[in-house]
Amino acid sequence: MPATLPTHEVLNQPPPLVGYNAFEADVALQEALEREGGGWGVDRCRELGEVVASPEADEHCRRAQRNTPVLHTHDRYGNRIDRVEYDPGFHWMLRQGIERGLAGMPWRDPRPGAHVVRAALFMLANGLDTGPCCPMSINYAAVPTLRQEPALAAEWEERVTRPDYDSYAQAGMAMTEKQGGSDLRANTTVAEPVGDGWYELTGHKWFCTHPVFEFFFTLAQTSAGPTCFVAERGPGFELQRLKDKLGGRCLASSEVEFRALPARILGEEGHGIRAMMAQIGPTRLDTLLGIVGITRRAVAEAVHHCRHRSAFGGLLAEQPAMENVLADLAIESEAATAGAMRVARAWDDDSELPFRRFATAVMKYWTCKRGAPLAAEALECLGGNGYIEEAPLARLYRDIQIGTVWEGSGNVMVLDVVRAASREPEALEAFLDECELARGADARLDHHLARTRADALLLTGPHPRRNGRRVVEDLAVALEASLLVRHAPPDVADAFCAARLGDGGRAFGTIPGDVPTKAIVERSLRI
Repeated sequence: MPATLPTHEVLNQPPPLVGYNAFEADVALQEALEREGGGWGVDRCRELGEVVASPEADEHCRRAQRNTPVLHTHDRYGNRIDRVEYDPGFHWMLRQGIERGLAGMPWRDPRPGAHVVRAALFMLANGLDTGPCCPMSINYAAVPTLRQEPALAAEWEERVTRPDYDSYAQAGMAMTEKQGGSDLRANTTVAEPVGDGWYELTGHKWFCTHPVFEFFFTLAQTSAGPTCFVAERGPGFELQRLKDKLGGRCLASSEVEFRALPARILGEEGHGIRAMMAQIGPTRLDTLLGIVGITRRAVAEAVHHCRHRSAFGGLLAEQPAMENVLADLAIESEAATAGAMRVARAWDDDSELPFRRFATAVMKYWTCKRGAPLAAEALECLGGNGYIEEAPLARLYRDIQIGTVWEGSGNVMVLDVVRAASREPEALEAFLDECELARGADARLDHHLARTRADALLLTGPHPRRNGRRVVEDLAVALEASLLVRHAPPDVADAFCAARLGDGGRAFGTIPGDVPTKAIVERSLRI
C-alpha cells in the first residue's frame, strides 16, 4: 500500500510582502524626493516606510477592513448620539499619519520642500490603506481654506495641524447632494440668517466622508447664491446612514441631515464655490498622490509574487512574457511617481502657481484613469491568488477606483483644464515649457511634443469639451515622458517612450523592441 501523501503541504506559495522598508524599496520615489527639493525628509520617509510595511501595520489594516464602521444613531435610552464606531485598527493607522504631520507639516513648518516631503509620506501611507488618508487630506486642505477668514484660522488652524492624535481637531467636508453631484450650484440646502453673523442651515448632503469631526465646511444657498459655511458638529447635525461603498471600506462615508444647524459664512456670500477651491485644490493633489501610492503597492505586490512563484520550469518573473508585463507596470508607476512629485514641488513655490493649477488637474485626470487598468493587470499577475480577499490586490483594485470620482470625475478635470487654457493661457504655456525641457533627447518625445502643442489649441477651439480628453491624455504623457527622459535611467525612459509614444500596444505587457526589461523589473522593487 502506498504511503499517505501530505495533501495539505503548502508548496510554491510566495510569502506575504511584509517586514521590509517600503521607502527603501522604491528607488523612483527616493530619487524624486531628492530631485524635487525634499532631501531633508529622507529619514522621515525611511521611518514611515518601515512602519507601513510592517507585520503590525498589515494586521491593523486587515482588521479594519474586516470590521467596517458601524453607525449608532441613538443610545439605549433613545437619545440622539450619531456615533461612528471604528475598529481600533483604523485609529492606529490614522494615528500614524497625524503624529507624523501628514495633516499639517507644510503649514506648521513651511520650509522649502515641505509639500514634497509630505507628498512622499502621503504616498507611503496610501500604500498601506487609503481609507485613513482621507481625514489627513481634509485637514491638510482645511488650512488654506480657513485662512480666508483670519478669525476662523485663529480658532482652528493650530489644532487642525497639531501632530497629536489625542488632542488634534478633525475637519470635515459635506458638499455634494443627491440631485447635483459635481454640480455644486444645484445644491438645495438653505441658509437663513439669525443675527450676529450666524445662519441656520437646513438640507441634506449625499456624501460626508469621515463624519467624526469637530467642524466642517459645507455649501448652502443664501439670497446671494451658493455660499460656503463653517459649522460645528452638534445639535442640528444628524447622520442618516453610512454608505456601502466599493472601496475605502474601512472609512465611514455618510448621508447627513441639517436641521437648523448653526453656521458662519466663510468667504464672500454668494461665492461659495470660489471659496471652496482653496480646499478642493489640495485634496485634488492628494487624490493624485493617493492613487500613485496605491499604484506603487499594486506593482510591488505583483513583482514580489512573480519573484517567488514558479511556473513552466522557472520563476514567473523570469518568463519573457511576464517580465514584459512587470516592466510595463513598473514604468507606469515610476512615471506617475515622477509626475506627482513634480506637481507637489509646484505647491512649494507660489511662482509656479500657473503650472500648479494646470498640472494638478492634468495629472489627477490621467493617473486616476490609469489606476484601475494597472491594478487589474497586477491582480492578474497573481492569478486566482489575486482574486481572493486575503491577498491585498482585490482591495487595491477596489480602492484605486476612488480617484476617478473623488474631487472631480474625469470630465470635471478636463473641463477645468479647458477653462484654465482659455482663461489663463500662461498656465498652458508653463506646462508645455516644462515638457519642452527634454526636447532633443528622444525623437519619439520630440514628435509627441510637437503634436501635443498643436493639439493643445483644441482646448480653446470651437469644440473643446468634445476633444478635451484626448488632449489632456497627451499632455499628461508628455510631462511623464519628459521627466523620465531627463531624470530616469535610460532603460526606463526608453521603455516608456517605446510603449507610450512609439509602437506599444494597448494593454500592459506590450513594450516593443529589445528594451532590457529585466533591469527595469529589478529596479522596481529593491528588497
